[in-house]
Amino acid sequence: MKTKADPRDRFVVIMAGGRGERFWPLSREKTPKQLLRLLGSRSFLQQAVDRVLPLVPVKNIFIITNEVQAPEVRKQVPKLPKQNVIAEPVGRDTCAAVTLGAALVGARSTTGVMAVLPADHVIPEEKKFQQVLADSFDLATRGQVIVTIGIQPTEPNTGYGYIRVGEPLPPPHGVKSYKTTFFRAERFVEKPNFDTALEYLNSGQYRWNAGMFIWSFVTITQGLEKHQPEMAQACQRWFKVAHTPRLAKILAREYPDIRKISIDFALMEHAQNVVVADGAFTWDDLGSWTAMARHITADAAGNCAIGDFVHVDAARNIIYDARVKHRTPIAIVGLRDSIIIQTDDATLLAHKSQAQKVKELVAKLAADKKYKILV
Repeated sequence: MKTKADPRDRFVVIMAGGRGERFWPLSREKTPKQLLRLLGSRSFLQQAVDRVLPLVPVKNIFIITNEVQAPEVRKQVPKLPKQNVIAEPVGRDTCAAVTLGAALVGARSTTGVMAVLPADHVIPEEKKFQQVLADSFDLATRGQVIVTIGIQPTEPNTGYGYIRVGEPLPPPHGVKSYKTTFFRAERFVEKPNFDTALEYLNSGQYRWNAGMFIWSFVTITQGLEKHQPEMAQACQRWFKVAHTPRLAKILAREYPDIRKISIDFALMEHAQNVVVADGAFTWDDLGSWTAMARHITADAAGNCAIGDFVHVDAARNIIYDARVKHRTPIAIVGLRDSIIIQTDDATLLAHKSQAQKVKELVAKLAADKKYKILV
């Protein structure tokens, strides 16, 4: 068992290749949700980098994105070395991104421990998050465990995967108790129906699967060898050329044939060494426009508005005016439970219950030559 890791042996891989289609018309292919400043003056990606900087040297932060978004990513995080922003030639889900991240980390340090984090989460309580991440780094360094941060549910949400947790685990021998509680992961569960989600919430034995993982380079490569041997072989090939100009050429040749599968299906649901860190901090993955209501102060009628908004007998609406030029008041009468988004070149009006179908709308726009420019 290892002793406490040197902070210089800690790495963070931020996955930032998503398209964020449910936030159209503000989110576009070149500037998806993670690159937007929806809440505050910093984009979600910038906030994700800011959150880990107290724990990890800037040179040890990698961002995996795609070729369309890479220029804007580099522009938003100028302190990161340019070569630390890696563009996937095509999207192949999270297992491929994790495998690529492992190759990048291992090429820097085969004794390294890495956190894999999404780029678009809202985590207001940064200090609490940093404590959980620091404890997870330490545990992953000392033993060959896969750590995933599970969020304590606050509602019976049917849009998240869940993890059933077992008994709390004692700290490793010779280590003072962590401030974070760790549990053995008993079972990963796909998105449940409402009644099941309510049971999970009331039981206290489940956590939301937030897609945040911490493991050593040795642990993740051994896990891939056991459960995804083809990915493990790809990791070895990419490891040999990581941080050289050859990497981009090899990825361009190999990536299209890589199996498209999430890290949850590929590894987490099969591994026997998964530990859940209790994510006792405020968290939101902001999956659609309706989630914005949780972060905007509502008026007496429940309307959440960013922009110049006037109404008569309107209630529980979400209004977001992102126009830069020619901003005019948005006035509505008698409208309820709706979403109104205004940009310089498009307007979205949707019922809140249909917010997930914005993704279908984007696909329809992309298929039409007349509207493809809006995607």
